[in-house]
Amino acid sequence: MQAKPYPAAYESFLYEFHATRDYFECHELLEEYWKEHQGDPLGPTWVGLIQLAVGSYHHRRKNDRGALKMLRQSRERLTAQRLDELGIDGEALLMLIDAKIAAIESMEPYTDLNIPFVDTELLARGMQIAQADGYLWGAPSRMDEQLIHRHTLRDRSDVIAAREAAAKARKQS
Repeated sequence: MQAKPYPAAYESFLYEFHATRDYFECHELLEEYWKEHQGDPLGPTWVGLIQLAVGSYHHRRKNDRGALKMLRQSRERLTAQRLDELGIDGEALLMLIDAKIAAIESMEPYTDLNIPFVDTELLARGMQIAQADGYLWGAPSRMDEQLIHRHTLRDRSDVIAAREAAAKARKQS
């Protein structure tokens, strides 16, 4: 399959998912894109991929309940056809999600999931950037506290300020 232009946020999502394994960042990147592109026919797919990253984040943190919830919702939302449009082997990814759900239900230990690609140029771009940044594409997660508990360690002052500004604007309207 020939590479086609994809949103930069999507390619960044794939990079974080496979190179840094920063699933929290994956969520942030794609959620911002999705919110900025309301009405995009790929909207449900963006949400499904966000849920895949969040489910992976929870599973790595040993929050199996949260992981199962997110992965099941991801599985319901994603379709092979839409994933194929994004250079992903949709059928293979859906099977991997099913297998991950079964593994969590069986209380198997965490392992990273690698998204299978049909767009070899998209894959090559990600791998090249990862190598340039000193990462090995698809390597297992670093199991350090900064990565595993990212949501509890981040600076949220900008998010809080934005919410307060939005609330103030709503009150004034």
